[in-house]
Amino acid sequence: MINLKNITKTYPGGTTALKGVSVHIRPGEFVSIVGQSGTGKTTLVRLITAEERPTRGKVIVGGWDISDIRQHEIPLLRRQIGMVFQDFKLLPKKTVAENVAFALEVSGTPTGDIKRIVPQLLKIVGLGEKEKRFPRQLSGGEQQRVAIARALVHRPKILIADEPTGNLDAINAQEIIGLLEKINEFGTTVVLVTHNKDIVNNLRRRVVALDHGQIVSDQEGGSYLL
Repeated sequence: MINLKNITKTYPGGTTALKGVSVHIRPGEFVSIVGQSGTGKTTLVRLITAEERPTRGKVIVGGWDISDIRQHEIPLLRRQIGMVFQDFKLLPKKTVAENVAFALEVSGTPTGDIKRIVPQLLKIVGLGEKEKRFPRQLSGGEQQRVAIARALVHRPKILIADEPTGNLDAINAQEIIGLLEKINEFGTTVVLVTHNKDIVNNLRRRVVALDHGQIVSDQEGGSYLL
C-alpha cells in the first residue's frame, strides 16, 4: 500500500530530514510512526501525500510511483488519502453536516450523493444526532470526530492521522484512537503519527520509530521507548 524505498530528503540550505529510510506498510495495516519533534515524521507524511518530493529514493502509494508525480495528478492521489490533523481545521460558520458536505461539494459531488453520504459518515463517527450543531458547540473530541468524518468522504484507502490527539485530554484521546481502530477494521490502512507513548503502548500494533531522520526500530505489537 505504502512503500518507501531508500528515501533521503534534503531541504534547501542543507538540512537532511530523512536519511535512507525504507518502510513498507501493507494494505489494511494500522501503523504508528513515532519519534520526538524534528525526527522526520512530518517530512515522511508530506512525501506520502506528495507535498514534498524525495531527494533520492522512491515513494510508492497503492502501486503508483509518486516520486516524480505531475502536478495535475496530485488531486487524484489525495482522494485516496484521508488526512486528520492536531488542529481540527473546521469551518466555524458551518454546521457539523455542512463541514463534512463541503469537502464533497468542492470535488463536484452531486447533491443527491452528498445528502446520502454525510449522514452515513456522521453515524460512523458517532455524531448522527449533532449534525446541526456548530464547531463551537462541540467538545474537542467531537470536533476531531467531524474532522475524521470529513477525511473519509472519498472512502480513502489510507487514513493518515497526524498527532490527532495532541489537543485532547486522555479520555477524548482514547475515544479518537478507538474510532481509528474501528475505521481500520473496515479495511482502511491507518497511519498514526504521534509522540504519545501511552497511546502507542496501549495500541500494541506495529510501531515504526524515527530518530534523527532514520528508522531505529520497526516492531509488530511494539512499544515506544524512545
